[in-house]
Amino acid sequence: MRLQSYARAYPSPRESLFVSSAPTVYDVAARSGVSIATVSRVYRNPDSVRAETRERVLTAARALGYVPSGNARGLASRSTGILGLCFPDYSDPDTEATEAEDEDAAMLYSDQIIRGMERAARRHGYALLIAASLKGGPESLVAKVAGRVDGFAALARTVPTEDLEVISRRQPVVMLAGPREGTDHLDHLDHIEVANFDGQKELTRHLIEDHGLRRLAYIGSAEESPDVEARFRGYLEACRDGRLNVGPEPDLRVRMMRQADGARAVDALCAPDRERPEALVFANDQMAVGALHALEKRGLRVPEDMAVTGFDGIPLSRLVRPALTTVHQPMLRMGEEAVELLVKRLSGARDTEPVSLMLPVTVVRRDSCGCGKGEVAHTDIP
Repeated sequence: MRLQSYARAYPSPRESLFVSSAPTVYDVAARSGVSIATVSRVYRNPDSVRAETRERVLTAARALGYVPSGNARGLASRSTGILGLCFPDYSDPDTEATEAEDEDAAMLYSDQIIRGMERAARRHGYALLIAASLKGGPESLVAKVAGRVDGFAALARTVPTEDLEVISRRQPVVMLAGPREGTDHLDHLDHIEVANFDGQKELTRHLIEDHGLRRLAYIGSAEESPDVEARFRGYLEACRDGRLNVGPEPDLRVRMMRQADGARAVDALCAPDRERPEALVFANDQMAVGALHALEKRGLRVPEDMAVTGFDGIPLSRLVRPALTTVHQPMLRMGEEAVELLVKRLSGARDTEPVSLMLPVTVVRRDSCGCGKGEVAHTDIP
């Protein structure tokens, strides 16, 4: 957040004589010559107030030492001015280690969603409360988050259904990722997903038809992630359309889907006692990046000896060498759309039909699949 400096951030001693120890919104309104409603809008939705008026209100607030009270505002309006996001902690120590080289390199899937939500929340005058936990799972934080926010978004299958059922009776909830959950009574919630199936199908088709590869190996964790499950189904359909003999299960399942797991996948799939694949198709970019490093250590060239692909389109995918062929999903937009849906519900559209958004993805063909040095091609889906 950009900070601005002001010549008079504090009241003078003379002014302090007339300032109470706890200035109120009424004091700010009187000093700046506006209504208390205008003062409230400056803090809740600053873009709705003219810049000149907004600056006059903020100057008065600084002079008085006024800080808006979230508790008082909540009691008066039965709202907190805060939106929540609940998801597991997907941080990757290997990715974070690259941050010194490029400040965006460590941005992962969840980080991009957070950035999108924070940007949209700020536009609407809301703050964002983030609950991320690896140990114990996000369910241990759900109740605490729900009690502090006006509405929240949750990653599919990370929050117990019974908790979401209770919470959604009193505040809007948006589900992110995965298919709409019609079987567990959550089909009344707004839902946002991306075209995982179609994106993975098109990328796999590209490997088979455009590069003539026949021995593919898929690495994912379909049983734990609805998104990865959809990607694996897209992979299977493309393989079957290309008349490849593939089984109903991924060639390798991993638990955390981090760079280290990608490196271990190379060790397992390139063992001396098995036929080496022509391409490694990873369910996310983090594993694919780890595989690139492991293959280089083995003296195997990418893509000459083996093609490697990922999914997500995190910034690191374009920074590694060779640059990674992947499916880019609109993570920033997903976060922004989640906020737009929550704000719409909070603005009075509580009884309208649930919204389902399917966001498009883009297949980005780079060096790691053999599309040529420096060549980048995009296929938007759908």
